[in-house]
Amino acid sequence: MSILLLTSVSSEEEAMWLSKLRSALPEEDVVLMSELSDKAEVDMAIVANPPQGVLHTLSNLKWIQSLWAGVDALLVDPTLPEDVPLVRLIDPALSASMAEATATHVLALHRDLPRYARQQQRQEWRQHELLRSSERRIGILGLGEMGVASAQQLRALGFNVRGWSRSLKTLEGIECFAGQGGLRKFLNGLDVLVNLLPLTPETKGILAKDLFSQLPKGAGLINFGRGGHQVEGDVIAALDAGQLSHAVLDVFSQEPLSSDNPLWRHPHITLLPHVAAPTNSGTAVGIVANNIKNYRKTGQLPKQVERSVGY
Repeated sequence: MSILLLTSVSSEEEAMWLSKLRSALPEEDVVLMSELSDKAEVDMAIVANPPQGVLHTLSNLKWIQSLWAGVDALLVDPTLPEDVPLVRLIDPALSASMAEATATHVLALHRDLPRYARQQQRQEWRQHELLRSSERRIGILGLGEMGVASAQQLRALGFNVRGWSRSLKTLEGIECFAGQGGLRKFLNGLDVLVNLLPLTPETKGILAKDLFSQLPKGAGLINFGRGGHQVEGDVIAALDAGQLSHAVLDVFSQEPLSSDNPLWRHPHITLLPHVAAPTNSGTAVGIVANNIKNYRKTGQLPKQVERSVGY
């Protein structure tokens, strides 16, 4: 049997993944679509933004392994086989990278770096009061692997941290809220809101006017989740009205952004090209290879995506 590497990334990136996977799985036949002579030979697929309409043509496909942590792009494929298990990448290196990015930009907002950058452009020498980190209330939307790692990192830096998730969690030193009934209490009094939610039908468009109105005036926003979480017009309107003081945006509904998108030029937006927690090919290949080796040995699949909830 063969393992199909199916992607829509650049040919250079695909060749890199193929080389590393073949090195990590010398006993397996890892192939590209162009090298495949018989689709019935494929029993596993390793995917990264795969083109729609291919996976359902693999009649002997046993499971699908994503090279990304998020699987929302896969789940919107109407041809995705319903009966084939889907496994997303769970990589501690990704969680550590996200925690690092979250801490970086929370600290930047805490220390007023966007304000000082604007002052520099005006050649304005003006100091502002510096609060202690313990006086800042940081909220993490989403307490999955990345959310928990980020919350713990911020707690270690001395911030007052709270988290919100679909179901209630218990984390030492972090106040936790859950469900729609807990969202308003979670948002109340936050200085910075960090979004690390998965994109699901329930969370799509959550970063919008109604949610912003429940934050204290002048709160900061960091979106490291998905572009589908934010209503871009509402983000701009909240910034223009002063309801949000600054937004750090790493993800967008359309990537890359078009040159005429107003987000590029807004003075209160830090815009990043989807770099908060990129997949590390070295650690990812090791995890995927171990998943496959364990499956070959035991027949046991790794933790599967619950399609009904989107992760």
